[in-house]
Amino acid sequence: MAKRDYYEVLGVDRNATQEEIKDAYRKLALKYHPDRNKGSKEAEEKFKEAAEAYAVLSDPEKRKQYDQFGRTDFDQAGGGPTFSGVEDIFAAFGDIFGDLGGFFGGDLFGFGGRSSSRRGRGAAQASRGTSLRADIEITLEEAVKGTEKTLKINRMGVCKNCGGTGARPGTGHSTCQYCGGAGMIQRSRGFFQLRETCPQCGGSGVVLQDPCPACRGKGMVPEDVTLKVKIPPGVDTGTTLRLAGQGEPGQGGGPPGDLLVVIHVKEHEFFHRDGLDLYCEIPITYAQAVLGAEVEIPTLTGRKVTLKIPPGTQSGQVLRLRGQGIQDPESRNKGHLYVRVFVEVPRKIDKRQEELLKEFAKLEEKNRDKRRNIFRKVRDFFGDK
Repeated sequence: MAKRDYYEVLGVDRNATQEEIKDAYRKLALKYHPDRNKGSKEAEEKFKEAAEAYAVLSDPEKRKQYDQFGRTDFDQAGGGPTFSGVEDIFAAFGDIFGDLGGFFGGDLFGFGGRSSSRRGRGAAQASRGTSLRADIEITLEEAVKGTEKTLKINRMGVCKNCGGTGARPGTGHSTCQYCGGAGMIQRSRGFFQLRETCPQCGGSGVVLQDPCPACRGKGMVPEDVTLKVKIPPGVDTGTTLRLAGQGEPGQGGGPPGDLLVVIHVKEHEFFHRDGLDLYCEIPITYAQAVLGAEVEIPTLTGRKVTLKIPPGTQSGQVLRLRGQGIQDPESRNKGHLYVRVFVEVPRKIDKRQEELLKEFAKLEEKNRDKRRNIFRKVRDFFGDK
């Protein structure tokens, strides 16, 4: 497939001024920028195509050659630019992209919030510290009522010997000789001069004169920290609490990271949790099931509630206690407590109980005979029909 003419790509005529070419490219770069077209291969190709066109037409000498030989001969002669990736374009045209940065909230490239126009100013690039994770196991009672836990973690902290500078006390930093303090170096790639972060100073433009012996120039050392973690009522397994600023310190004056505390709730021997609802099982006697009764049910808050068992309750029946579940930490709504009752058969009975049960059994048998006779009469009646 033949490549398009560079003037056609930018949408300008062959007599366009350098300012018109720059404006046209700026509009296309904004339209097809990767941050505005996440995952779009077509937009990425148009972004690169516009960059190639601008690389040639913005350079008076290359533009003259292109106008003389045309696209095909110009490319074959090695004049056509090549970009291995989007970041090469950012590095080549940092000034233009720096102007566009405001449209993207200051994070023009999507590479950690840096732009080429802000790199290499003779000071370390500020970056946020690493966020850490810790896990805490609590009981179901603690999850319902809320609690406070002591958490011990090991993290990187600011070196007290050098105050985080990385330099031995009494010494400082000197200008990086490799990049001359710019923090960036230039490399030739065909007709282009591409700017890259200095590998010697990491873009800061300075190097240590004498590293701190305590942290070996890193500015941070491992430290053990004890923290108090307040756990609100209603948390569940997987709930994550964020302790702002309790992660590792940032670089170059950047803010510290956070500590993310993940909650794990242990299983309970009596209660089972499902969201905001609680479930449990209790035994009742045959008499309670038949006659009805009131029984006390323990709760996770420590107090007891009364459960009314209606007469004729069947074994396995589930009864509900409204509002006796778990409180939602956000909406303040409460779940319910569901109680499954089962009739417990006594293993041993005394003589009086035995006599009463036998008498009850005889009455039951008479009632069954009556029910059988009624059923037989009904069957015979409809059978005659």
